[in-house]
Amino acid sequence: MTHVLEPPHGPDTEPYPRPATPPTGPPAGVLTPRAITLSAATVLTSLLVAGASLLPVPYAVTGPGPTRDTLGEVDDISLISIKDAATYEPTGKLLLTTVSVAGGPDYPVTLVDVLAGWLDRTRSVAPVETIFEPTESRDDIDARNQAAMISSQENATVAALEELGYEVPTVLNVAGVAEGTGAEGVLLEGDVVVAVDGHDVPSFSELSAWMDDVEPSATVAIGVDRDGVRQDLEVTTVDDGNGKALLGVFIDPVFDLPVDVTIAIEDIGGPSAGTMFALGIIDLLTAEDEANGLTIAGTGTMDLTGTVGPIGGIQQKMAGAARDGATWFLAPQDNCDEVVGNVPDDLQVVKIGTLAEARAAVAAIGSGDGGSLPTCS
Repeated sequence: MTHVLEPPHGPDTEPYPRPATPPTGPPAGVLTPRAITLSAATVLTSLLVAGASLLPVPYAVTGPGPTRDTLGEVDDISLISIKDAATYEPTGKLLLTTVSVAGGPDYPVTLVDVLAGWLDRTRSVAPVETIFEPTESRDDIDARNQAAMISSQENATVAALEELGYEVPTVLNVAGVAEGTGAEGVLLEGDVVVAVDGHDVPSFSELSAWMDDVEPSATVAIGVDRDGVRQDLEVTTVDDGNGKALLGVFIDPVFDLPVDVTIAIEDIGGPSAGTMFALGIIDLLTAEDEANGLTIAGTGTMDLTGTVGPIGGIQQKMAGAARDGATWFLAPQDNCDEVVGNVPDDLQVVKIGTLAEARAAVAAIGSGDGGSLPTCS
């Protein structure tokens, strides 16, 4: 019988020593040339990767920007101030929404920023040239956005007042003539348009309304005031590409506002707040508390005829609205394809095409009837 004896282990004993094995490598603690090379390569690679991740890359990252309540205050200053008319205290909020953009001139993004943008559903990553013109400077971009913001405020004020039944007398100055149109050589810069086919057009909306009934390529009689003298001139219209007749002139309107409206907002540019500005003005000027304590957000450009236009970054704007407590969102109907499938939880979207529709939507939401309103599908 064979017994296998275990080495004795105890407080006073040590294991039996094993035969020594001759060492096959350099002494412990001594680095070989190969190990030094590998270590150096690893460190260098890590440094290169870290450095590359911090270098600017030609992309722009958009995300949810701040919102502003058009019925509220910013730094103790009312965003919308109205004189020469009675105003009413609102209980709800009408949030204009924005998009923050990183990338482009003076605000480069890194690979880390781009990767983070790809992983975040509320952000979007795109080649920088699809958002900014390659030749634009930061000053150019800021100036363009500020000009668009000023124009949107003016359009919103005129559209809101006319929606409420005010007359807004307007001087329709011809600022230029488009080449190759029927107006070239007929209308001149400095002319003031006063009539179409014998009908007075004292406002831009009335000019637009008369032109809606004109077919492209039709000849119309345009009454102008040229150096104080009334002239009636014939102009052949052109197609705008969508079946609508255009005169082929650039109109620079000057308004005589019956109500003094001031909009105070900084650090936000672009035209997309026009609809929410207009709704804010309407809410303040009407005894009806349209929003009725609710937080309603939205977006959309606003032209002088009260038409709501499409905007960019609607997915980011919806995310910003939900983040800031909105339960309803007014979206331009032409943005519906970007809305479907991207609506945040607990946010209901209503599609709008005109200021009148937007106003009716706010009233319906405030009265509890928002569920019957049209949405994007």
